[in-house]
Amino acid sequence: MYVYVINKHGQPIMPCKPQKARVLLQEGKATVVKQVPFTIKLLYGSSSYKQPVSLGMDAGSRHIGIAVTTAKKVLYAEELKPRNDVVKLLSTRRQNRRTRRNHLRYRQARFDNRVHSKHKGWLAPSVEVKIQEHLNAINRIMKILPITEIHIETAEFDTQRLKAMENGKPLPVGEDYQKGEMYDSFNARQYVLKRDNYTCQCCKKHKDIKLHVHHIETRKIGSNSPNNLVTLCKDCHEKVHKGLIKIPVKKKNYRDAAFMGIMRNTLISRAKETFDVPVTNTFGYITKYYRETYNIEKSHINDAIIISKNYNAKFDGEYYKSKAVRHHNRQIHKANFIKGGRKKLNQAPYIVKELKLFDTVEYQDNLYFVFGRRQSGFMDIRTLDGTKVNKGSISYKKIKYINSNKGLLVERRKAIPLVDKSTSFLS
Repeated sequence: MYVYVINKHGQPIMPCKPQKARVLLQEGKATVVKQVPFTIKLLYGSSSYKQPVSLGMDAGSRHIGIAVTTAKKVLYAEELKPRNDVVKLLSTRRQNRRTRRNHLRYRQARFDNRVHSKHKGWLAPSVEVKIQEHLNAINRIMKILPITEIHIETAEFDTQRLKAMENGKPLPVGEDYQKGEMYDSFNARQYVLKRDNYTCQCCKKHKDIKLHVHHIETRKIGSNSPNNLVTLCKDCHEKVHKGLIKIPVKKKNYRDAAFMGIMRNTLISRAKETFDVPVTNTFGYITKYYRETYNIEKSHINDAIIISKNYNAKFDGEYYKSKAVRHHNRQIHKANFIKGGRKKLNQAPYIVKELKLFDTVEYQDNLYFVFGRRQSGFMDIRTLDGTKVNKGSISYKKIKYINSNKGLLVERRKAIPLVDKSTSFLS
């Protein structure tokens, strides 16, 4: 564990041990800037000695591994979970706007006012937010550590090849890439019915019944792609929507592979434009080679250490687990109507008993996050993974405010020791 240091001019310098930071704070030579990760600011001039510091990032759609290393030590390690709720939130917004528009005078859609028609290189918000979270993570770390070089691993997935491997079909070659899975089919419905052999996938009936095509994931967050569609009879379709039965098939999701294929080039180009240090791109096969050479267990943080190019850096096992959240819910009403044809208010007061949403609080010598607030003063505090404390009901009088969080929740954890004690990652 290290304490991160910035000089009196606000520039990051090399971190120090907690013992030295404690002495500086007691002597009044430094002040606390941030609690997690713990950062201090010097109140006197220093030599600002810096070593070559490399940042390695294992880019991903659901998990991001980050490691900052020198030739001998791992100075910082983090596993970041980016947001994956943007598609659902945008669908809810579209639903609310459609409902409001239907209660007003007719207004013709202004297609000349769309973002994608104005700007080339426009990306969907669900992809854009993931790119920004990668860049924000790098920028956040560069404020507390003197980064001299950045290495990012990106990946490109061949979804057609993956589908062929899972279905036991020959791998696509040449013109096969121009012939997708729905080739020679009139539409998606016809392809799904033919794929399922015109048989209900729940009751297995196929004669004298009316067949429907059901969305496994609701159209609010899913798509009309064949892997999200399944054949059901009329009776089973109604039972599925009522929650009486479950679909026995599992959806094969290639969403993360598509995300990485779209964002990889944009991420590297924006990183080179944003940061004034050298940015290089690396690939998974290189990381795999060094991981097998040094006999290192696969994880997001271990891969990030390898990506940073300092293979002999010692890792003490302390890392930060972080999760990206929305800043503030600006939706005034919920999308669904309640009894009486009214919409329920969706917003609580911004501050309840001097506490805001996602504030870090202390309860029984442990740190938690505020996930819910009540006017009575009882708070729903949880760990980062969502585990409730006392069934989510703690009086505000029993908890202590630590700091506010905006868009990012961070907690310190201890990594599970690797099986091979000879690896250079262990101290």
